[in-house]
Amino acid sequence: MVTFGVVSGVQIVRDVLELYVVILIARALLSWFPIHGDSALVPVVRVLDRLTEPVLAPIRRILPPMRAGGMAIDLSIIVAVIVIQIVASLI
Repeated sequence: MVTFGVVSGVQIVRDVLELYVVILIARALLSWFPIHGDSALVPVVRVLDRLTEPVLAPIRRILPPMRAGGMAIDLSIIVAVIVIQIVASLI
């Protein structure tokens, strides 16, 4: 039984997973905008890359970006978010 004011370990894991989904979405949104080397967002993009690449790289090896004309669509973030949501719902 959880008393008021005490957070369970399961809730902490769910909160961390939810935060990671927000980080993934932030990375996806920032990837839509060109960021130049002198931009103030460069450090933010680097941190987001370092936090998400360990999860996204293995997914990309299994599911490479799909070619659509002259561009590629990276589905790894979508797959990661779906898997995280499934894991969060199972705990």
